[in-house]
Amino acid sequence: MSRPRLAPVWASDVSVIICCYTEDRWDDVIAAVQSARQQQPPPCEVVLVVDHNERLLQRLTDALAGAVIVANDEVQGLAGARNTGVRAAVGSVLAFLDDDARAEPGWLAALVEAYGPEVLGVGGRVDADWPGSRPTWFPEEFDWVVGCSYRGMPGERSAVRNFIGANMSLRREAFEAVGGFSHSLGRVGKHPAGCEETELCIRAGRAFPGTSMTYQPAARVRHRVTPERTTWGYFRRRCYAEGVSKAIVAGLSGSDAALATERTYVLRVLPAGVARGLTRPGRGGLGASLVIVAGACITALGYVRGTRAR
Repeated sequence: MSRPRLAPVWASDVSVIICCYTEDRWDDVIAAVQSARQQQPPPCEVVLVVDHNERLLQRLTDALAGAVIVANDEVQGLAGARNTGVRAAVGSVLAFLDDDARAEPGWLAALVEAYGPEVLGVGGRVDADWPGSRPTWFPEEFDWVVGCSYRGMPGERSAVRNFIGANMSLRREAFEAVGGFSHSLGRVGKHPAGCEETELCIRAGRAFPGTSMTYQPAARVRHRVTPERTTWGYFRRRCYAEGVSKAIVAGLSGSDAALATERTYVLRVLPAGVARGLTRPGRGGLGASLVIVAGACITALGYVRGTRAR
């Protein structure tokens, strides 16, 4: 079978989609939009999707001239909002930026540069913007808990299974071939679920054999971490929800695909993190090592519960 040859991509082909749901993030939303608009070269448009919040929809419509602002016309949640944004956008590439993230200068150019003729999607690095200093007990191996890139991810451009949702892009052909994000996955309001981008990337990759999903660390965004996400309670809930979400992905896509990346993470990255923490017990390392073990166990418990429920 010959490898597919996909069309070249330019910045003018890219629609940036930002989904939002609460007025509590007003300043973040405005900053996210501005960071996308200020890219050089700029995208063809910025699409804002408001998730079932009429007051926020009206405020944004009044405040942001020139942006495409639409209401989520599917069920409430991030999956439906993203699907709505895909339908509203005109670009041949759909780039997704979280409403509490800011694209760094050069973000869009770096995404576009990674689109080779056999690349179906490109995702970038997500740096945590901590409130003050990083908690000493919070291991870098678990930065995915706050929606950011974590220790163990590639340090250079690489083929990957899926992207972090705060900074990802896919060709429109992928959505046309496999449909949108699954409503059985993804965040609804502040509920700490996820994995909708994982399941979509698996489906898209299967629909286009011979293509790749490319991680481009030069395409960077900064993701604001709110104080409540630096607590043990949030960490515990997010790990458990991730396990449940992975069980749903396994039911939809098969356990081999759903856990391919996670096997390496559990068998190599986490043990190395525990060992690293034990070498510096006086600087929060022991606590971080214990959190790695606890996080792995809680996530596994969520997966078992999710599998049984499925």
